[in-house]
Amino acid sequence: MSHISPVYPKAFADPFVWRYDGCYYAVGTSPSGADRQGASRFALLRSNDLMSWQSLGHALVSVAAEFGEDYWAPEVAFHEGIFYLYYSVGHGDKRHHIRIAVSERPEGPFVDTGSPLTELSRLPFAIDASPFQDDDGQWYLFYARDFLDCDDGCRAGTGLVVDQMIDMRRLAGEERVVARARHDWQMYKANRPMYDGVYDWHTLEGPVVRKHDGRYYCFYSGGCWQNDTYGVDYVIADTVMGPYSHAYDSPRVLRSLPGRLIGPGHNSIVAGPDGKDYIVYHAWDDMHTARRMHISELAWEADGPKAVIPC
Repeated sequence: MSHISPVYPKAFADPFVWRYDGCYYAVGTSPSGADRQGASRFALLRSNDLMSWQSLGHALVSVAAEFGEDYWAPEVAFHEGIFYLYYSVGHGDKRHHIRIAVSERPEGPFVDTGSPLTELSRLPFAIDASPFQDDDGQWYLFYARDFLDCDDGCRAGTGLVVDQMIDMRRLAGEERVVARARHDWQMYKANRPMYDGVYDWHTLEGPVVRKHDGRYYCFYSGGCWQNDTYGVDYVIADTVMGPYSHAYDSPRVLRSLPGRLIGPGHNSIVAGPDGKDYIVYHAWDDMHTARRMHISELAWEADGPKAVIPC
């Protein structure tokens, strides 16, 4: 089932795919557009086989304009009969916070709960929320946030953290660092003006966790999403809250392949109809006009997980 070509023809960045009641659903960062039942944010798709996708319109009803016009990176969790959509909203690359919307149906519409999950007063930039349920039923939230320090070999920029969830709408407030940027390939932009300073800004984002053989693999995307530096790697821990291994010096799961695959990243992972794991991600089209959804088998090899890309 691994493909080098997009599985959906329209723009569909940051794809998150989940399975419910025998069907697959996908939600992603996409152009807005008013449609059914007031939903206008995040394109929503459905499939029976992960390969042929039908549009269901949009998933989320917009929140107040004061929160921003940029809606990024939705993910969905199902718990006790309710679907929870986690997303960020803000103003460009500044002042993003994480919010939650709910629906009783996977098709939506998802309506915001009215309460932010992260507060701008404490975290002026928090994005890419990814809920994870452990074997004992406890939920955790992985997300990306900014750091300015360069302690212990870390580099200023966006990194990954995790917090335990009190319930599906509240964090415990015991945030722990999962991974920080440490390598050149994770550079987003040199000499970037940020927070009243100028930094060589590095980025780790798009976390998603998969438990395999008793260990926790936190997949993430690093580099600059706008070009061919973007790729996917992972860090590993023996417990869900860490400590996690340091970020690697190159993207081992997915990387650009000149002329074939440009800027692959911001993935989710789902079991396919054949029982194998598949990694779903976006990559730029040939003209670099939009990021489109791709899918590849995720092979768990002796030296770690890798996307299977056809020759």
